[in-house]
Amino acid sequence: MKIRYNPIATRAFADAPSQIQKAFLKQVGFLVQNLQHPSLRAKKYDERRDLWQARVNRDWRFYFTIDDDTYVILDIIPTPKNDKPHRIIESMDQSRPRRKLRPKRFPH
Repeated sequence: MKIRYNPIATRAFADAPSQIQKAFLKQVGFLVQNLQHPSLRAKKYDERRDLWQARVNRDWRFYFTIDDDTYVILDIIPTPKNDKPHRIIESMDQSRPRRKLRPKRFPH
């Protein structure tokens, strides 16, 4: 597998503390070798957007998608409890065509 970084991830990496940068590079090495590496704790974060999340360390996460044989790193962020990666989801929503959603029908 290969790695590609989008501009948001590149900026986030540059802005991250040096110990986070070092830990991130180590985790990306594990990702290239094995998506299921235990220290990554990688999981599908958003099924609809095919967005994955993995750990940098206890307090930081990175988000990525899988495009053929390439992991596309989207962002690296600190993770306060219940925080959502809004800028990732917003940028993904802007790059995809909008689909009209039908209201759910409930049984009577």
